[in-house]
Amino acid sequence: MISTGIVFAQESLISVQTDDNNYDEGDTIVVSGNVSIVISDTPVIIQLYFEENLVDVAQITVAQDGSFTTTFLAEGKLWKKSGEYLVVASYQEHQIESQFSYTPKSDSIGTTTNFEVDAGSHGTFDVEYTIKGGIVEDMIIDSDDFALIIQINSTDEGTIVVDLPREFIGAEKQDSKDDTFIILIDGIEVAYQELAAHSESRIITINFEQGDSDIKIIGTYVVPEFGTIMIILIVGIMTTILVARNRFQIRV
Repeated sequence: MISTGIVFAQESLISVQTDDNNYDEGDTIVVSGNVSIVISDTPVIIQLYFEENLVDVAQITVAQDGSFTTTFLAEGKLWKKSGEYLVVASYQEHQIESQFSYTPKSDSIGTTTNFEVDAGSHGTFDVEYTIKGGIVEDMIIDSDDFALIIQINSTDEGTIVVDLPREFIGAEKQDSKDDTFIILIDGIEVAYQELAAHSESRIITINFEQGDSDIKIIGTYVVPEFGTIMIILIVGIMTTILVARNRFQIRV
């Protein structure tokens, strides 16, 4: 999504846009646009306002093809309040406006809460999470893939920190040491960071983009009953192989 604005005049057309609709403190804001008639030695003036207060300003040279671009760093003493910021681009007597939203770090603290997950015959278990940039709508177990699926409504790019209880979901090697999880967002594998590994849980953080909806955390077991079923199946298969081998040896 790109925030754009266009104004028509008798002699020229000027447009301006930002590379995103939403920015957090410390982000780089890219402002670009185009003029249809290039006037020699005439720059484009870009001004950023919050309410009626001037936050930043830049003077940009227009390229031969009529394009212009500049960047602003969203931090400093004038970037303290969250809300809608105004971009005003001026070229001679012509002006165009565009908007974007801004959130300082003091307002960008994520929501931390617990989600009660249905664990079948085991009842329920709580997953503590912190999310920024969206809300969690549901968490469900996918027993076929030994996974926990987190369904989100992502209104912006953001992160989710999930505290995974080992009793109900984990990723382990054969020697019971921790293995890596597989994380899929809308079917595409993404990287994650492990913040901590405790005796009772593992805490991981996952970044997502605006519009993402399903985060699938795949381990080696999910809910003890499913792990137990797998162990029973493995033992059954091994027993069948041993019995078949003994029968073959007897026939020989």
